Amino acid sequence: MPALEDRVASVRAFNRFYTGVIGVLGESMLDTPYSLTEARVMFELAQRDRTEVAELRSGLGVDAGYLSRLLSRFEADGLVARERSRTDGRRQVVRLTGAGRRTFRSLDTRSAADVHRLLTDLSDEEQARLVSAMQTIRGVLDGARPGPAVVLRDPEPGDFGWIIARNAALYAEEYGWDSTYETLVARIVADFLEHRDRQRERAWIAEVDGERAGCVLCVRKDADVAQLRLLLVEPSRRGLGIGSRLVDECVRFARRAGYARIVLWTNDVLADARRVYERAGFELLEEEPHHSFGHDLVGQVWARSLA
Repeated sequence: MPALEDRVASVRAFNRFYTGVIGVLGESMLDTPYSLTEARVMFELAQRDRTEVAELRSGLGVDAGYLSRLLSRFEADGLVARERSRTDGRRQVVRLTGAGRRTFRSLDTRSAADVHRLLTDLSDEEQARLVSAMQTIRGVLDGARPGPAVVLRDPEPGDFGWIIARNAALYAEEYGWDSTYETLVARIVADFLEHRDRQRERAWIAEVDGERAGCVLCVRKDADVAQLRLLLVEPSRRGLGIGSRLVDECVRFARRAGYARIVLWTNDVLADARRVYERAGFELLEEEPHHSFGHDLVGQVWARSLA
């Protein structure tokens, strides 16, 4: 059995190798002015509307003085805004501004593209081995009980029936919508299955610990515009970031497929979904009252550029 010193050397050698692979040895990350730590701070801030500075410092394990200087730089660049907590005036909270969220999305997109290029050079079997090994490392070092495993995958037989059934059931239960909504969902799914352009249209199923937990579709509206449709997250699985992951994946696909913009139609009563769309960079373009699904509603069109 190797001595402890040999194991230390092996871990350090792996760290040097892997940091070289992911390209973070330089002063900046992904050809941007931001270091890996700064990008990590942006990632944490992007996960919620507002974050207590003390919570951010504790979660990242960074020095208080260093974090304060970093946030001051972000504030000077117009990326964050700091204010006193509404519930405890002794505490400070920080949030990303619109410019900050755009910067984060740029970093996130570049990071995802780099990993995508890394994985495309590997076979399916090699990809599975790599991910399994990473999960093993994380499980050993985490020391805590692992959280639920969230996976986004392509639909399988029976999944589109589930999309229709769960949309109909959830919206009836939570908003009292009638069967005309189920008719609309069934029509959207049928059109997708019958006319799908596999190069420019796609659907995803989110799974948590092997069980279906959400879905979304990206469909062609016209040659330049994609449309996000039928975003859904099971109530028991909300709070895990599934909605944001589905929307972000839809946006990335639409960009790779060559669309210039992506749009969606929703209703103002769907407050949680609207927050997900806002965090993903969508902006409200128009709204109009209508009577649908047995209720008086206000329909909204949201959109964002893919440039």
